[in-house]
Amino acid sequence: MASPRALFLLAVLTLVWGTNFALFPLAVREVSVWTFRAVALPASGAILLAVARARGQPLSIARRHWPTMIVSALAYLATWNIASTYSAVLIPSGQTAVLGFTMPLWSALISWAVLGERPGVRMLLAIVLGAAAVALLMLPDFGAYAHAPLGLALGLLAGLGWAVGTLVLARGAVAAPALVLSGWQLILGGVPIAIGALAFGDGRWFVPSWQSIAVIGWITLVPMAIGNACWFAIVGLLPAGVAGLSSIMVPVIALVSGALVHGEPLGPIQTAAMACCAASLWLALFERRPAGSRARSKP
Repeated sequence: MASPRALFLLAVLTLVWGTNFALFPLAVREVSVWTFRAVALPASGAILLAVARARGQPLSIARRHWPTMIVSALAYLATWNIASTYSAVLIPSGQTAVLGFTMPLWSALISWAVLGERPGVRMLLAIVLGAAAVALLMLPDFGAYAHAPLGLALGLLAGLGWAVGTLVLARGAVAAPALVLSGWQLILGGVPIAIGALAFGDGRWFVPSWQSIAVIGWITLVPMAIGNACWFAIVGLLPAGVAGLSSIMVPVIALVSGALVHGEPLGPIQTAAMACCAASLWLALFERRPAGSRARSKP
């Protein structure tokens, strides 16, 4: 069974990431996607490293781990942050969350086809239920995809990049505390985005309104810093495939927050998808103990 710590981190992650998608369109009302992310990623990484230092954790990482760190940061954080934000601007934010959280499906497919890791019966059923939830959530908004196919493609690219980055990091087994690991990953992912901001950003210096600054500050501190610290800790506590499926409830929270903030649809289809997500999560995180195993474990 998943440890209590993993379950607590998962609950925090689901809340802070699930409410994050509805804020993306608000964060880029006055600044470009590139500028927004070029500020948020390095700032959140610096916050986590400062907290790690205050807790007495060493910030250095062995040289042999840096290639893994760089590849993972480029695949996950750089790709995810640009692709998901643009997607949330082009199509409803809840649907962007659904597309991005095809990550567990990509992860299972890559693990099976490339790494030769065949899932067990429970994991296979969890993947099927997760895929059914994604299909149900996508069903009402195929019209939005037809009008904005780039939003669809970018949402799927975000999920694929996240899956690749997570698998690379999980197999690389980087020996570092979660705060240090996530802090450096955010800074590394922010480097190419900062370069992109110079080329594709706003092109002029100005101070946005306090509302935009507040939204960007909240995203930087809570979903980016706290959320990624929880995610990298979960990756260290659970196998990569299970960790991916553990995030399947995030689109549910994203749909609810999108309905509250932007008036996006929330009805019977979405409710059925939530049930599939919950069942998938249960199968991925909890294993049935054999009858009598508790009694045999007693002295």
